[in-house]
Amino acid sequence: MAQGTAHIGKDRYRTQVEVGGHALTADEPESLGGGNLGPAPFDLLLASLGACTAITLRMYAEKKEWPLESLDVALRLSGGKDDRRIDRALTIRGLDEAQKAKLADVAERTPVTLTLKGGLPIETHLA
Repeated sequence: MAQGTAHIGKDRYRTQVEVGGHALTADEPESLGGGNLGPAPFDLLLASLGACTAITLRMYAEKKEWPLESLDVALRLSGGKDDRRIDRALTIRGLDEAQKAKLADVAERTPVTLTLKGGLPIETHLA
């Protein structure tokens, strides 16, 4: 399925990430001691959810031959360790209210949404 790598050297928190054959830079904001040279880890998590939501809903609309003009996904991570949550707002253009409601329902079942809601075991070992 998917795979990636992350490498950090001596440049404080700047991390070179490679996923799907694409290179990204992740960092922390200056307020946390980073150089703000790229998105922070939670920003990348939101990016993953936003991209999955947008792509899945576009695919669904195409399959139904609906005239979806555009879709914006606004995401906000809030809360702390014990009450963390993501609020997602969809702005959909070109569809009627019933079609918009169906896309909002489909958004609850995108692959990344289901992964985040269900949790994911992570096994760590030394290479």
